[in-house]
Amino acid sequence: MGRVLAIDPGARRCGLAVTDPLRLIATALDTVDAGALLDHLRRYLHREAVDGFVVGVPRGLDGGPTDGTAPALALVESLRKTFPQCFVEVVDERFTSVLAERTLLASGKGRQARRDKGQLDRISATILLQDWLRRAAR
Repeated sequence: MGRVLAIDPGARRCGLAVTDPLRLIATALDTVDAGALLDHLRRYLHREAVDGFVVGVPRGLDGGPTDGTAPALALVESLRKTFPQCFVEVVDERFTSVLAERTLLASGKGRQARRDKGQLDRISATILLQDWLRRAAR
């Protein structure tokens, strides 16, 4: 069984998280410049067995699209074309940024650490992946 990689896409950066090979634990992996994401993923898949991707798609509070919805869906299509051997699932990413900020606050990290947007992106991706793992276990 291969890993599953989660992507929290953004206009500037993408947060990444990955499961262990048995798909039991989600771990923050990296933050990558949005323009370099596919190259980064190619290198990662060259080193690690990855079965699929979980991509967070932003939605408004009413469930409708936001400014980030179309670019996230374009990323989904790029992943499907670039990595046809992998599954690509879309998940709702509403509230993951809020949960990531609360996680940082609860961890006791200082103000400077909480300003690190890359860390928030990685934590958001980890939250997406943990939620996906929980639903997949049902």
